Amino acid sequence: MSKIANTPNPPYYAVIFSSIKTSSDKTYDATAEKMLYLASQQVGFLGVESARSDVGITVSYWSSIEAIKAWKANLNHQHAQRLGRDIWYDQYKVRIAKVEREYGF
Repeated sequence: MSKIANTPNPPYYAVIFSSIKTSSDKTYDATAEKMLYLASQQVGFLGVESARSDVGITVSYWSSIEAIKAWKANLNHQHAQRLGRDIWYDQYKVRIAKVEREYGF
């Protein structure tokens, strides 16, 4: 997988997940990999980019708000969200934005 998502021409949506982890729980990495796989199977998923240091930032790209809502409602994802609140994260924030323009090389 490319480190920079190959997104289509705008408009599309970005879900920006910023987090600070509490500790290195052994279940985190395996669950994160599973969530990435499951998200990539969802209708409307366009790609993802992620970086982690003191603050982790993961940006996933989606074709529509409905696709984002369907991913949020996924039962496996809801379970991971609960684990995040209960075990993995000291703090997190989710932001949803409409991408109107992009450029790069």
